[in-house]
Amino acid sequence: MLLVALPRLNLEYLTVLKGFISLLRDPSQTESVFDIVEGMRNTDATKMAVKYVKSAPEVEQIVNERYIAPTPDIENLLKYPEGSLGHTYASYIKESNFTPDFYRKIKVEDDISYILLRMRQAHDIWHIVTGFGTDSIGELGLQAFSLAQTRLPLPVILLAGGLLKTLKEPENLDNLLDRVAAGYKMGSKAKPLLAQKWEEHWDKPLSEWRSELGVEPMPVYTP
Repeated sequence: MLLVALPRLNLEYLTVLKGFISLLRDPSQTESVFDIVEGMRNTDATKMAVKYVKSAPEVEQIVNERYIAPTPDIENLLKYPEGSLGHTYASYIKESNFTPDFYRKIKVEDDISYILLRMRQAHDIWHIVTGFGTDSIGELGLQAFSLAQTRLPLPVILLAGGLLKTLKEPENLDNLLDRVAAGYKMGSKAKPLLAQKWEEHWDKPLSEWRSELGVEPMPVYTP
């Protein structure tokens, strides 16, 4: 069985390496992020992360439930009151020219696949709640937050890539380290974002969400 497993393991790590190199060349390559996740999906590090997030009863509950929300209707959410999560999210998606279902789909077969899908589904909501922007430094700040909350290997890989990139852009190092430190600290203090059913409470004010979750959002960063 070991001989059978080794080729698969090697192929998975090659997928991770390919995605990592692609991201170093072009951080906007979202597909490379999904390649890295797929390559790390069956590793012990990912399995330990799943065990870690499920140690929080509220996360274990939503994982066992397999809660998946429908794709948000942006035009309908724009009708919600200003300041609500729904209106803020819809405005953010529209102004950024994003789509709510940008992510690579994954079939839910186990706890790992469910957690990965749910995090992809709520990725932009996490941006909004934490205040981290979608520029490269903002993304890495959110990855530090995610690392504190989930222990998944993807944030480690992306943060390593971000730090390596500063060898070519040393002027960004201070801002990057500031955001990473703030993100990890914020994620350590906040309640689990993975446990939230955001889509059932679009009308709740964003400020109320942040207060309940113990999140003090980052100020807007201007590169």
